[in-house]
Order: sequence, then structure tokens, then C-alpha cells
Amino acid sequence: MLLLAASYYGAAKVGQTLRYTASVSAIWPPAGLGIAALYLWGLRWWPGVLLGEIAVNGQLLLDDSTFPIGSLLGQQTGNMAEIIVGALLLRRLIGPGAAMDRVEQVGGMLIALCTATAISATAGTVSMLAGGVVVEADATEFWRTWWLGDTSGGLVVLPLLLAWARDPGNAWKRIRTWEGLAVITAVIALGVVAVSTEEPVTYMVFPALIWMAFRFGAPGSTLAIAITAAVAIGVTAHDVGPFSQQTIDHRTLSTQLYVAVAALTTLFLSAVVSERERSSSDLADARRTAGERAVEERRRIARDLHDSVSQALFSTVLHTRTAQKALDQEGVSASGRVGQSLSAIGALTKSVQTEMRALIFELRRDPVHDGLVSALTRHASELRAANLPTIEVRGPRLRLGLSQEVETQLYGIGREALANVVKHAQATAAVIHVEARTGHVLVQVRDNGQGFDPAETHPGHFGLDSMHSRATEIGGRLTIASAPGYGTVVRVRVPAATD
Repeated sequence: MLLLAASYYGAAKVGQTLRYTASVSAIWPPAGLGIAALYLWGLRWWPGVLLGEIAVNGQLLLDDSTFPIGSLLGQQTGNMAEIIVGALLLRRLIGPGAAMDRVEQVGGMLIALCTATAISATAGTVSMLAGGVVVEADATEFWRTWWLGDTSGGLVVLPLLLAWARDPGNAWKRIRTWEGLAVITAVIALGVVAVSTEEPVTYMVFPALIWMAFRFGAPGSTLAIAITAAVAIGVTAHDVGPFSQQTIDHRTLSTQLYVAVAALTTLFLSAVVSERERSSSDLADARRTAGERAVEERRRIARDLHDSVSQALFSTVLHTRTAQKALDQEGVSASGRVGQSLSAIGALTKSVQTEMRALIFELRRDPVHDGLVSALTRHASELRAANLPTIEVRGPRLRLGLSQEVETQLYGIGREALANVVKHAQATAAVIHVEARTGHVLVQVRDNGQGFDPAETHPGHFGLDSMHSRATEIGGRLTIASAPGYGTVVRVRVPAATD
């Protein structure tokens, strides 16, 4: 509590660098410090804030012994109400542990801060009117100056403490880079230029604030706001810059609005950028989860196929053999119609059983676990082993700069294209060419078969639709070049940076 009181007193002395009256400053940092302390650590810390208030008002009374004690007590009561109400509203509007990285958190903080500071400004103005410190004609301007001073001070200190309180080590580590040093230097340099010349160039600091908001989030943005406010107050307090040439009321108003506008602009922009980063991260996590679930689903399907379809095919083979043996025992010729039909059933069932085993094997593991080219080469070898057309695969064995999901879809397109070659093209040879080019990857399947007219519809054949659908899902472009008697070329092109 003593440390909190000392910090409160120090913040007050910083704010009193640029005063409007003896008891009112252009910017009042203790408002944000007190609200942040009670919000982060609980209302039980209010005695520390009260000690700081007593120290500040005691110093004010020592400097001016004629200052009405009743006005000081009223001012102190308003300041305590401001801090307690602000902390309560902050917890209600943005919840505990807010880090100023969401738009609704910045908006909730603004509402809580403006409401709390209005209480202090009202109590202080009434106290000063009652003590004769302020005349009634100046009451409105006095209230506005008090309210804007507490609000602008809160906009500087409160977000800074909230953004850094959760994990100060990680926040500092994020900023402690060469780029971070460059941005902080730019904020200081442009901030000094903005408020140290009499030319209307106060906007010059905003590019540096925007840079900080985009690159370093809430921790960097709140630090940049504090630096900007400190530079503006320090320069103006030394009678330098465009604000210092104005009367005290205009000088105070200009400084307050400059700090408030810079703070709000940077805070909201930083929150929007943080939300976009979080959305991208959530999308990547969702894709990763979807991929994991897809793998589990493939394994489940493989298990079900093995337990049901595969076993049923095996039983069909056994029953076919039993029927053939029964025919032999009954003296029926195996070359008859029944014998030939049983032989055809047995051969067809074995073929389907082989294909089913291959499918189950593929479902149980990721087909592109060792790369797209290796997967296509392995599939081509299986087709060659079955006395199907000669298939050659060309391409790099290394990774192609694609995600596993994209390579899996490309593998599916290549496998579907080869299935069409085997089933429909009547080709004797086919070539798969995989090429990694600048910015994209090209997969091409060419055969010397009978070809077809791509413009015609092919009812009951879904291979072409499947390939187009797969290409669309990964942001690729699929083209098919073919004509009757001239073979077919299937090309799919995808960006190399696809995730």
C-alpha cells in the first residue's frame, strides 16, 4: 500500500507539470493508476490510493495555506469515488484480466473511465464553488478541464497497466527487438517534432503510432501512447510548441484533446489488429483440428470396412470355393455355365478384395506422409503390378512448400486421373509430372489413350467433378485438354504458399 501511495503521488507530480489551476492539471495520470490498481488487485487496496491522495492534497495545502480545507476534502472524496466506481465499472463491463486486445474491451474501458471521471469532475467543481475557489461563470469550463484531464490521464495510464499486467516479461520480449527500438525512436522523434514547432503538424506522430499498433499489439501501443503524452506535456510545460502560445485554458484543452485522440486512435486500431491475428490463429487451429479429426475418421472407416465388407468378401470367396467343390463331387463339369459363373464370381471377388485391402491400407495412414511425388510413385507401382498401363512419375522427392492438406488433395486428383486412364482411356502409357515453379506447383497427368470431348456430359461418371471439387477446395485451378483420338492431359496448379 505504501508503494501504491508513492506511485500515486509520483503520478500526480508528473501531471502537475502542466497545471490549469492550483488543483487541476491538464492531464491527471493518478486517475488511471488508481483505477488500474483496484481493478487488478481488488478493492481492498483503496487505503493505498487514499494515502496517495492525502499526500497530494497535503502538499497542495502546504503550497497555499489559504486553500479551503473543505474544498480539498470534497475534491478528495470525489477522486476516491472516481477510482472505486471506475474499478467496479471496469470489472462489470470488460470482466477480469482484460489485456486491451479486443475492441469491446477498449470500448468498455472508455465508458467506465468517462463515467468515473465525470463523478470526480462534478464533486470537485461543486467543492471549489462552495469554497469560493471558482466563480459560477467559470464552472462549466472548470468542469470540462477537470473531466478531460482525468479522462486523458486515464487513457494513458490505465491501458498501459492493463496491457502489461498479465505477462510483462512476454510483453517486453515482444518489443525488445530492433524493429521495436526503431518504432520507439520514431514515436519520440515524431512526437517532439509534432509539438515543438509552431507549424500545425501535430499529426506527424500518428504514422509511428499506427506502425506500433500493427506490429506490437496492445503492449507496444500503450507504451507509445505514454511516450507521446509525456513528450507533449514536457514540451508544452517548457513553453515550446503550438500549444504553449495559447492562453492557459486553450493550452490545456489542446493538450488534452491531442492526448485523448492519439490514445483512442491507437488503442482501437491495436485492438482491431489483435482481433484479426487471433482470428487467423483460431482458423489455423480449426484447420489443424479438422485434419486430425479427418485422420481419425479415415481410421474408423478403415476399421469398419475391415470388420464388415472385407470379411463379407472373404466369406464370398470361401462359399464360391465350396460350391465349386460341390460341383466336382456331383460330377458336374467345371466348364459348364454354372462352373464358369462360379469361377467368374470367385475372380471378381478376389479382385474386389485386393482393391478393398489397398483402400483400407490407404485409409489407415496418410498417403502423402513422405511427400506427394513418393505417394504418386507408390500408387503407380501398384497399378503397374496389376499389368495396367505403363505409368511414369517425374518430380522432386523433396517437399514442395505445400501443406499436408493440399498435397493430400493433389494426390486424390492424381489418383482419380489415373483411375480414368485405367478404366476409360484404353491407354498403353501415362506420365505424371510434378513441377515446383516460382509461386506455384503444377501437377500434370498425360496419357496416350483414346481421349474424349470434355464439353460433353458423362452421366454416372463422377471422377471429373471430384477432381474439380478437390482443386477448388485448395484454391487451385484444374484444366483438362483432350479430344477423341488424341489422349488426355489433366493439369492442376496451386499456389506454393497455400496452408
